[in-house]
Amino acid sequence: MSRDVVLLGSTGSVGTQAIDIVRAAPERFRIVGLAAGGQRAELLAAQAIELAVEVVGVASPTALEDLQLALYAEAQRRGFSRGEYALPKLIAGADAAAEVASWPCDVVLNGMTGSVGLAPTLAALDAGRVLALANKESLIAGGPLVAERAKPGQIVPVDSEHSAIAQCLRAGDHGDVRRLILTASGGPFRGRTRAELTDVTREQALSHPTWDMGPVITVNSATLVNKGLELLEAHWLFDVGFDAIDVVVHPQSVVHSMVEFMDGSTIAQASPPDMRLPIALALAWPNRIAGAALPVDWSKAASWEFEPLDTATFPAVELAREAGKTGGTAPAVFNAANEECVAAFAAGRIGYLDIVDTIAAVLAEHQESLMNIRTLADVLSAENWARERARTMTAKG
Repeated sequence: MSRDVVLLGSTGSVGTQAIDIVRAAPERFRIVGLAAGGQRAELLAAQAIELAVEVVGVASPTALEDLQLALYAEAQRRGFSRGEYALPKLIAGADAAAEVASWPCDVVLNGMTGSVGLAPTLAALDAGRVLALANKESLIAGGPLVAERAKPGQIVPVDSEHSAIAQCLRAGDHGDVRRLILTASGGPFRGRTRAELTDVTREQALSHPTWDMGPVITVNSATLVNKGLELLEAHWLFDVGFDAIDVVVHPQSVVHSMVEFMDGSTIAQASPPDMRLPIALALAWPNRIAGAALPVDWSKAASWEFEPLDTATFPAVELAREAGKTGGTAPAVFNAANEECVAAFAAGRIGYLDIVDTIAAVLAEHQESLMNIRTLADVLSAENWARERARTMTAKG
């Protein structure tokens, strides 16, 4: 049976790969709605026309005219006359993605980047849609809000690590789980000491050994902030305590995560690094899509390494764990401060080591104004405070 899909963040990495999956399995999926920031109007228009979607949302109102022109140009390029081809409904503004997330469909894939994805996540849950979630900030910044809205099984993870855990959890009951084990490639600086990272450049931090990702996620991988974020996300996705979630370094990135059960058994999910597998699985959950990605080639010799995380050199994971234990607005502050610090590093205002050091300083200062999360406004207020403090701390004197 075909599933109707709404795709948020359609022009990004997750979005474009999801469209590839839909192209390869048109009998399984139909995309009915798209949302994006609006900076890539021509690509968004091409997606909308090719897929014959019903609605398109753009966050930037100023991008609406560009999108309209791009839609007409794309329709003409494909040989459609204006009178014979129905263009999609267009929505623009800060609430556009949330409105598209509420559009009638079976699955909403939230592939947006940043905490702007929280409101669309809540909208999809409130509308009763299955939520394929790649926007980790939804759970990191707004975990309590998402948890109180989500019905059992309503959220399906898209991140490769959390998809792996979801697959491994099929091997036993929740009460049988001893701990979750997130794997980390170790990033480009695995094996170095803190002293050896003093003069890291932007180019070095953006050179990931395994994955091809956007600049923010790649820098997060270099600092291992990404694993701290994934630890926070895993807590909310799987209802497991922070002390029962570990991180182990696995440079080959073939084992995407593991679950250890009470009887001593560890179940792992393995596949070559390819985001099309977890995306396809999330869209079809609990079913699988044949040929979504290539499997491990067992005809070739291979060695898989596992080693403990050097928390002295890479303190971000433990910093995130403590933020999670603190609860309330602390995880939102961790995430927002990191985004500002990564921007400051990219602009050359701070060094590599200053990223996590500044996050820690912002979190320490936030202890005086820590509060519980009751509304979306609480999250936004905490994030705005964290961003302002991080900007002040990272401004060139």
